[in-house]
Amino acid sequence: MKIRELLDGWQAEASDPLTAEKYCARLPIYDAARLEALAEMFPGRTTGQLLSDLLTAALDELEGGFPYRRGDRVVERDEQGDPIFEDIGLGPRFHELTRNHAARLKAGLREKNSGGQQG
Repeated sequence: MKIRELLDGWQAEASDPLTAEKYCARLPIYDAARLEALAEMFPGRTTGQLLSDLLTAALDELEGGFPYRRGDRVVERDEQGDPIFEDIGLGPRFHELTRNHAARLKAGLREKNSGGQQG
């Protein structure tokens, strides 16, 4: 999601499942004021929803900005048969860590929803 897509999306309900964990951050005054202004402009969205949307957009933009670093290993070939080399930059590590943490967070959510009972 791009930052500029948020305005369109703020009319719709959030559909992604939420974690059992809560994250807390103190904001600089001007950022808090801007968040409150957005909440007033979009009364159908809570400040928590706005923060979540803004964080998602920022993380997507950050992820897209990780530079490609060519490795030595050929991982596939393009339509012309030219080699495509593995990416050894920050992106693949970020994706791997994200998958690991997503699995842990989903397991925690399942455990919380089942009352902590083992099946």
